[in-house]
Amino acid sequence: MPDLKVNVIALLLTTWVINSSHILKEQPKIKVMKFDHLEALFHQDNDTTYIINFWATWCMPCVKELPHFEELNEKYSQEKVRMILVSLDFADQLNSRLAPFVEKKGIDSEVILLDDPDANSWIPKVDRNWSGALPATYIYKKEKVKFHEGSLSEKELNKLFEGVFNS
Repeated sequence: MPDLKVNVIALLLTTWVINSSHILKEQPKIKVMKFDHLEALFHQDNDTTYIINFWATWCMPCVKELPHFEELNEKYSQEKVRMILVSLDFADQLNSRLAPFVEKKGIDSEVILLDDPDANSWIPKVDRNWSGALPATYIYKKEKVKFHEGSLSEKELNKLFEGVFNS
């Protein structure tokens, strides 16, 4: 009889673990920062190519182009390439909207939530010609810089990236 109790307890415990696994799943790691901390990522003097994409979950062109960034990130995962997706979602929606979105879409790239409402002060620091419209992409390696305001097709993103990566 003791073996039956042990088996029943083991079965119940196993069932609970299987049914609760979604609760135990690690939430996406999303850093929250002000622009003065993010700004350092625009001035790295090394042989890494940086792709910094400004986007938001509420921006349909942004959401449409995200898979292109994920594919590029995966393709160059063994190279000196760093993909950074800078979300402009509202900070109070980090856990209710952004983190679930990142998890649902399977985003593996680094995600940063920019919590800096003074956009007029930091937008020109990214690119002096940027109107602030989303999406926007900044790609650089050392002194070679490409900036694009607006959505990118997969082909356009690859061309923009390769123009910097291969320089």
